[in-house]
Amino acid sequence: MKSDAKPAHPGKKWYAASAKWTRWLHTYLSMISFATLLFFAVTGLTLNHPTWFGASEPVIRDDSGSFPTSALGEDIDKLAIAEELRATHKLKGKVSEFEVTDFDCMVVFKGPGYAADIFIDRETGKYTLTETASGVVAIMNDLHKGRDSGSEWSVLIDVSAILLVLVSITGLILLLFLKRTRTPGLIVTVVGTVLLVAVWVIWVP
Repeated sequence: MKSDAKPAHPGKKWYAASAKWTRWLHTYLSMISFATLLFFAVTGLTLNHPTWFGASEPVIRDDSGSFPTSALGEDIDKLAIAEELRATHKLKGKVSEFEVTDFDCMVVFKGPGYAADIFIDRETGKYTLTETASGVVAIMNDLHKGRDSGSEWSVLIDVSAILLVLVSITGLILLLFLKRTRTPGLIVTVVGTVLLVAVWVIWVP
């Protein structure tokens, strides 16, 4: 017995497959990037309005100490001095600066929401330390900006940005497959884009 069913048109197969894969990509790209995108969305608010979320004044600590003058001669072991300072005063972050002059040394540790500045007198071996530690909101804001967060975190910011672009593009493509909401959806997309540009042109100095 012969079937009267006609084989599906190649164009319809392509359309259905494209819609399926776009939906799959959009769903799983959204899920894999959920935590990072949520983090950058929340920290966008904390960055713009830090006082809304209880941003506190930084805690400043002053300390001092000394090194043997023999360790501050011509060939200064920067790594040994930095690690000695870190261990002695429980410093955080990475060494962002280590400058040596004829009379003194300046060592700077930095991390998200954190800084420690040390000035060492090469003649006496004595040094002073000023440590500034901010609260959680300031740390999150620095992570959002990638400030003093390290190269690995910088890569994560780049990956998050790429994922957001892909989620946006696949969402727009997915809209094109929805016949009932395609036209109003595209209108809303255009209106949102125009509003964004208008705010920039009219109100941004």
